[in-house]
Amino acid sequence: MKGIQLHKLVKSPDELTVSDLPDLEPSPDHYLIKIHAAATNFFDVLQIQGKHQQKPPFPWMAGSECAGEVVAQPTASKTTSKFKVGDKVFGAALGTFATQIHIPEVGLRPMPKNWSYAEASGLFYTAPTAYAALILRARAQRGDYVLVHGAVGAVGLAAIQISKALGMYVIATVNSEDKGKIAKAFGADYVLDSTKEWEKEAKACTPNQRGVDVVLDPLGMIQRSLKCTRWDGRLVVIGFAAGEIEKIPTNRYLLRNVAVAGLFWGEYANNDPASVVLVWDALLDLIAKGGVKPMMYTEKKFVGLEQMPAALNLLASGEAWGKIVVEIPQGKESRL
Repeated sequence: MKGIQLHKLVKSPDELTVSDLPDLEPSPDHYLIKIHAAATNFFDVLQIQGKHQQKPPFPWMAGSECAGEVVAQPTASKTTSKFKVGDKVFGAALGTFATQIHIPEVGLRPMPKNWSYAEASGLFYTAPTAYAALILRARAQRGDYVLVHGAVGAVGLAAIQISKALGMYVIATVNSEDKGKIAKAFGADYVLDSTKEWEKEAKACTPNQRGVDVVLDPLGMIQRSLKCTRWDGRLVVIGFAAGEIEKIPTNRYLLRNVAVAGLFWGEYANNDPASVVLVWDALLDLIAKGGVKPMMYTEKKFVGLEQMPAALNLLASGEAWGKIVVEIPQGKESRL
């Protein structure tokens, strides 16, 4: 097999290299997956630099999301396996920047009908993050006005689509005219320029300029968003992709009578597994009905693990939109 294995931290994705490694064998409690596409995440960039809270022991394989084909079921399973050999799946586990991987059943989902490996490879984190932020944390309802920051990132595009599918109005912030067109294409009702003073414009989009009901923030824009959030509004902190963690006086929450919630979707499997099942059931139903469509970046194609550094650099630049994916051809050297 081939993979991007780290024996030390790197300063940038350019230092990543592809290694020839022994093929994986079937596992007692994990599925063996042949990877056809791997998606990139901002935390992948942080992790290879040692800037993420999760620091695996060396050596470790980079990457966290993928789509592929089941090659072998768990060998020691005492129950009926959910997936059979040959099934197309998408999922998440450390080590997806490779041609093979072991993933437990909880980390896999069936690939949506008519989706390609590349399109499905970036679903596992982004779509449930958007859904959980919107429904579990913000408790959004039909008719709500939802302000989505970083609207053409993968989480943002998922949030736009889920909001619209559930009968809400979406106000999207973006930093360029081209990204505004993308947000509109994915269903945003209003698009605002995040490089300007957008707070008053956001309020003007709502009935009687009352302010937005919900704010979804993967960037670090809560302080400014408070200016356009209605009385009793709900704001959800999803991340800090803009680079700074805000320090906000808590009296502002009191005076606005708002609720600010955090979302750490990755920990739901450990702390609230029942909600994980509910979220995925709802999401896969929305996908099957066409409410959520692929969010893969299509302006440039990346093929082969050797192009992973370029894909990660593009992601880190903030110039792209959607989910940046690297397709992984299976060479003749693999026994799979």
